[in-house]
Amino acid sequence: MRFYHSFITIIAASFFISCSKKQVNEGVKVFHYNQINPISSLDPAFAKSQNNIWATRHLFDGLVQLDEDLNVIPAVAESWDISEDGKSYTFTLRDDVYFHENICFGNIKTRRVVADDIAYSLSRIIDPAVNSPGSWLFNGKVDAADPFTVLNDTIFRINLTEPFRPFLGILTMQYCSIIPHEAISYYGNQFLSNPVGTGPFYFKKWIENQALFLLRNDRYFEGSSEIEGVRTSFITDRKIAFLELLKGNIEYSSGLESSFINELLNADGTLKEDKRDKINYQKSPFLNKEYLGINMEMAQSSSLKIKEVRQALNFAIDRDLMLQVLRNNVGKPAAAGFIPRGLPSHASGHVDGYSYDLNKARTLLAKAGFPNGKGMDPLTLFTNQDYIDITTYVAKEWEKIGVRTTIELMESAVLRAGMRKSSIPFFRASWIADYPDGESFLCMFYSKNPAPPNYTRFKNDDFDLFYEEAIRESDDKKRMELYWAMERILIEEAPVIFLFYDETAVFTTKNISGLSSNALNVLEAKQLKHH
Repeated sequence: MRFYHSFITIIAASFFISCSKKQVNEGVKVFHYNQINPISSLDPAFAKSQNNIWATRHLFDGLVQLDEDLNVIPAVAESWDISEDGKSYTFTLRDDVYFHENICFGNIKTRRVVADDIAYSLSRIIDPAVNSPGSWLFNGKVDAADPFTVLNDTIFRINLTEPFRPFLGILTMQYCSIIPHEAISYYGNQFLSNPVGTGPFYFKKWIENQALFLLRNDRYFEGSSEIEGVRTSFITDRKIAFLELLKGNIEYSSGLESSFINELLNADGTLKEDKRDKINYQKSPFLNKEYLGINMEMAQSSSLKIKEVRQALNFAIDRDLMLQVLRNNVGKPAAAGFIPRGLPSHASGHVDGYSYDLNKARTLLAKAGFPNGKGMDPLTLFTNQDYIDITTYVAKEWEKIGVRTTIELMESAVLRAGMRKSSIPFFRASWIADYPDGESFLCMFYSKNPAPPNYTRFKNDDFDLFYEEAIRESDDKKRMELYWAMERILIEEAPVIFLFYDETAVFTTKNISGLSSNALNVLEAKQLKHH
C-alpha cells in the first residue's frame, strides 16, 4: 500500500508539472483553485459542505439553477409551470442535454437526458438505503404516494402535499443534480469517485486529499467553456495557499483567517498596496448569518429567561468596531434582523434592529432587576477555537454594563452535537442559507422544526402563524411583509444575539476573468476566461 501511495503521488506530481509546462509552452488554459477542506465524495447526493458542492457543481446540472442575482433560471429544464394551488410543478426538459461519455453506457458511450432520469435522481435523494444528508429537502413536502410523475420523455412533474413557495430555490441545490441510473448500476458504491453527470466539465482523476482534475465537456448544452480543465488542490493551511496565489500557482482563493488578515487587507477592508499588482480582491454579500444562540428551554433556569436581559446584551455590542478590529470590515453589522444582506427579504429599511446603545442596555438590565449587572449570575458562552476572538470581544463589551461572561472552548463537532441535543444553553453559531429565500433562515425559529434548524428551541405562536402563511403565499410582496413581521418578533423576543451579516472575500490572479459567483458563494467556472 505504501508503494502504491507513492506511485500515485508521483503520477500527480507529473500531471501538475506537465500541465504547468503545457500552459506556458502551448497556452493550455487550466483553472487552478484551492479548497481548504478536501472533498469526501463526488456524488451530489452527499454534497453537504462547500468543498463537495463546489466540486460537484462543475460536474452536474439540475432542473434549474441560479444566476448571479439569485434568480432561478432554466438549466436542464427549459421552462416550468406552477399550478394555481401551488402544489404541482411541471417541467419541460431541453432535448439537447447529454451525459458525459462513460463506460457505464456500454457501446453507445452516452445518451440524452430524459424525464425518467429526473425521477430517478430525485427519488434517490429520499431513498433510505442511500442515506443522503439531503433527504430533508423533500421530506414532508412531496406527496409520499406520488412524489414524481413522468408524463413523457420531456415532461416531468413534482407533486407537493402543501404549497411551499421557496420550492424552486430548493431544486437549485446540488443534491438535486441529475445522474444516470447506468452509472449507479455500474459503479455501485464507487460512484462517489466515478461521477457521471451533464456538467461543463467531466471527471478525469481524483487523488484523495491531494488533487482533483476535470476536463472540458465539449458537448455541454450551454456551450463549451473557454478553459480546457479545472484543477483543484487541497492545501489546508490558508497561509501557504495564499503564498501559492501570490506566486501565481493558484488562481483563486476564498475566505480569510484572522491570524493573517492584516497581511492582506487594510483596516478599512481594502487590499494592501503591495498586493494590488499581483491579485484582485472582491467582497460581496454572503448568505451566512453569525450569531449567539440562546437555548430558550434551558434559559428558564438562568437570567437569560428574562427578555430585557437578552435585549440588553444585544444593545451592548459595538458591532461596527468589532468588524473593523477583528475582520477588517469584511461583513456588516446585523442591524435589521436575522435574514442577511443579499436577499430581497433582508429587512433593512423595514424593521429596526439593534444598534449600539449602552444607556439603553443599562436601563433594560435595571428593569430586569440587575442594575449594573448586580445580582446577575455570570454567563457561560460556548464556542470553538475559530471564534475565540469574536466571543472574547463580546464578553468585554458586556463587562461595560456589569455582565460577566466565561468562555468555554469546545471542538466544533462537540459543540454542534451539544446544540443538537439541547445540552448547551448559550453558544456561538452561524447559519448558511441552503437556498436563496429568507425562509431558509426563518425556519430556524419555527417551533415545529427540530434541531437543526431550531437550535434555540424558540416557540412563539404568532411567529408560527406568520411562517405557515408565508410559505403558502404566492404574492412575493405579501410574503416579504410576513417575513418582516417575523423579524420584528425575533428582535423583540431576542432568542439570539445578532452579530453580523457575512461577506465573501475572494482573491484571484490577474490573468482570469468571468468567474461567476452569487451570495451563496458557489463557484462557477463555466464562463471563466484566461488572459
